[in-house]
Amino acid sequence: MDFAQRTVDIARQNVMEGGRPFATVIARDGQVLAESPNLVAQTNDPTAHAEILAIRAACTAVGSEHLTGATIYVLAHPCPMCLGSLYYCSPDSVVFLTQRDEYATYYQDNRKYFELATFYDEFGKSWQDRRLPMQHQPHPDALGVYQLWQERNPDA
Repeated sequence: MDFAQRTVDIARQNVMEGGRPFATVIARDGQVLAESPNLVAQTNDPTAHAEILAIRAACTAVGSEHLTGATIYVLAHPCPMCLGSLYYCSPDSVVFLTQRDEYATYYQDNRKYFELATFYDEFGKSWQDRRLPMQHQPHPDALGVYQLWQERNPDA
């Protein structure tokens, strides 16, 4: 199977059905583990990116949070949220079929704190300097949750 072509086909179908132009196919050992279009527009869920949905389905299918041995095909270079998820699931490889500067003429997705041209730079800033207002509010019981986890998982 041509997994890159399958990714394009899923994205194209999603656009025809009113969705956004993104899709992901996760393959391992020549088989599709999971695939998904971007469902943000259909679900009103800003986290329903194709990568996130496909990763969830693939991890459920294999019974692990790790996708070792898998190649993940995505229509566009991943956004920071999806990139983080891709790092966490540990595939062998990620193949992206377009870059932002290639499709910017046709598709823009700028938000209050999100502009494609500057969004990656936001992650390199300290939390105090990001456009998204953030505050650190220490809580006396918060670290205890991590201590409890360590006590219950001494070999982790």
